[in-house]
Amino acid sequence: MHPYARRWHQSLFLASLALISALALGAALMLWLGHNPAEAYRGLLQGSLGSAKGWAATARKMTPFILTGLSVAVAFKAGLFNIGAAGQFLMGAICAVWVGVNFEGAPAAWHLSGALLAGLGGGLVWGAIPGLLKASTGAHEVITTIMLNYVAALFTGWTVYAGSTQRNVAPGPLWDPAAQAISESRNVLASAHLPWLFGPPYRVHYGIVLAFAAALGMWWLMEKTTVGFEIKTVGQKPGAARYAGMRVGWTTALAMGLAGSLAGLAGAVETLGLNHKFAPAFGGGVGFDGITIALLGQTHPLGIIVASFLFGALDAGASRMQFESGVSADIIQIIQAIVLICVAAPRLFAWLWRPGPSVRWTGA
Repeated sequence: MHPYARRWHQSLFLASLALISALALGAALMLWLGHNPAEAYRGLLQGSLGSAKGWAATARKMTPFILTGLSVAVAFKAGLFNIGAAGQFLMGAICAVWVGVNFEGAPAAWHLSGALLAGLGGGLVWGAIPGLLKASTGAHEVITTIMLNYVAALFTGWTVYAGSTQRNVAPGPLWDPAAQAISESRNVLASAHLPWLFGPPYRVHYGIVLAFAAALGMWWLMEKTTVGFEIKTVGQKPGAARYAGMRVGWTTALAMGLAGSLAGLAGAVETLGLNHKFAPAFGGGVGFDGITIALLGQTHPLGIIVASFLFGALDAGASRMQFESGVSADIIQIIQAIVLICVAAPRLFAWLWRPGPSVRWTGA
């Protein structure tokens, strides 16, 4: 078998076993709690893939997963660990909202394009900061990206803060007065809305097209361009890259900036296509889910799309599962966590599934 095909075969085998293990352990947990796992998983399938609305919900959920998964994957290619996709997502969302609530009367094509570019730019800047710190001072990107997540959460929360008359604290610049005591932004103008690919009741916006285009663009960048070759070389053998004359520091900053731009685009797409406003709780855990998706997809764009579809289906079917069987929707997060553990520790995982001493695992 060709080495490339063998690697993909092993990756698919690992991902399949990870999913089977997660579902089996999830079923065991349901039985222990007194629930029927067959009913739960039937409801999960019905809510995610059992109808046109279920497929639409899955597509809607997987859109930001693709973009944040790509964000983490780009950093992995450069030998970096981007924990900051959550903060980059928030910065992209708030930058897109700022453009979206202003510039009334602008042509829709210009307004929407400007809002998307603002979101992409906000994430790019937030990703480039730890990249520049890494290149100039050697500061570890895990530490700086985690710190910047908190800064982004506090900053974006301040922009939509409802204020406090008791403490004499003014509201944030993007706060919606009509929301009264609720901290959320004004509604994005209609000219900056991302149009529907399939309108109500399905509500699938063109963000899914942008996500697939980003995946294709990342594949082309990494496999067909000099920049992609330099990113992978710096990630695998920085000493050799430096000896060959590659600008290692610049490539590091570029990779983190590119990673941030993808996460920022995810925030912009969610805001302009679905929520049409910003509130601190809208981000959820999608930025951190990108880490799991990048690992499960083996940092390859196609693998990331498949992993995003899986996680999108799990999220889309969670509420239906809870309605049908009474199982808490939080069980989905447990299943996702088990998948992450299985993928992050492949050797341990393969040892647990080892059928006998004659089988030797060659993956990792």
